[in-house]
Amino acid sequence: MSLLDLIAAADDRGLVASGIACLDRCLPQPGEGADPDPLRPLWAGCADGEAWPDRLAQARQALDGEEQAQTQTRIRQLLAHAPADRAAPGLREWADACSLLALEVHLGQDATPGAGVDLLRRCREGDPAGAGPLVAGEVRRQIRILEMLADSGTGAAGLRQVRDASTEGQRVLRAATARRVRGRGPGGK
Repeated sequence: MSLLDLIAAADDRGLVASGIACLDRCLPQPGEGADPDPLRPLWAGCADGEAWPDRLAQARQALDGEEQAQTQTRIRQLLAHAPADRAAPGLREWADACSLLALEVHLGQDATPGAGVDLLRRCREGDPAGAGPLVAGEVRRQIRILEMLADSGTGAAGLRQVRDASTEGQRVLRAATARRVRGRGPGGK
């Protein structure tokens, strides 16, 4: 199944967890004194749907007041538009927007010249031809996460596996970002 098919088929828990995982991977390296895991409350809200509105408010508050990088600003905007009711019709659109943001962030760090919105659309539809390694890896990660969520039922073990997969993806993106920054240092482009 394509990424778009999996998002279309996901239940509310799958949509919430996959959306959070996408946002979590996009968070930049925290600055000195910043909360290293500002989306932590949302993960707890995945397991307990009744706690979701309170956990969403906590995550929004955790990102308020921090100096914001562009990606972090977009994460805040997505959190501001996240439905407080997990059964809301807008949940699927929110998870889809989180997926797209994660792919855009990966595309921005990938070395694929001339790639853009059309490439991301094709990747999400199941055709990753021409995608760089970061984008292709992110598409595979999102698919794997949605499949894990579909297969794991409602158990906490499934959420731990998803969080572990997301954390690994976050490490990959941060390493690529750091390499790119080093390449732009004195004498770099």
